[in-house]
Amino acid sequence: MCGERLESQFAESLCGMCRRTEPHFVKAAAYGSYEGSLRGPIHLLKYDHVRPAARVLGRMLADAISDLRPSFGERLPIIVPVPLHRTKLHERGFNQSEEIVRAAIKHLPGFQMSTKVLVRQRATASQIGLTRHQRRENLRGAFGVVAADHIAARDVLLVDDVYTTGTTVSECARILRRSGASRVFVATVARVLRAEPAAAASNIVREEEGSLAATA
Repeated sequence: MCGERLESQFAESLCGMCRRTEPHFVKAAAYGSYEGSLRGPIHLLKYDHVRPAARVLGRMLADAISDLRPSFGERLPIIVPVPLHRTKLHERGFNQSEEIVRAAIKHLPGFQMSTKVLVRQRATASQIGLTRHQRRENLRGAFGVVAADHIAARDVLLVDDVYTTGTTVSECARILRRSGASRVFVATVARVLRAEPAAAASNIVREEEGSLAATA
């Protein structure tokens, strides 16, 4: 479901975390590992504001979406990027997920993106160091749907740059389904694998803090 690599080819189709938490999305796919070669271009776009990096990441996202395509129905899902809060959007100047989707759909005929469906209603604290329950509570009420008619009885493809623990995309999926979406799928460029979280998550935090210090 979440796209995590399982221990062996004979493992169950769902990882232990998905069996315990039951995410609100149907299936997730990522192009590759965050701690591999993907960290560099994501860093360039997200923190160094090198927006042409979105073209490279967009091609990668298009490949991840193509992996999900057999699960879609006859009508393609509407693509919804995970939104930033307005303060973060002002600091960064753009939503990196939107930039990556715009590049990706050039390689995906028939797909459309909507940035008018999902909004981030309040800023949230860092998720690092929180338990899974605390992460869910931290995000409770953070997202809302403002154009439910755009997703009524439709499948939605939720897109973010990095899938870390899945808490954010699962909360977004919950809100989208509650607002009328039929099914929610998730596609990201990179995925923090279970073996990587300590190093990868700390890298994400340091990068975010460095970006904020540079703009202070």
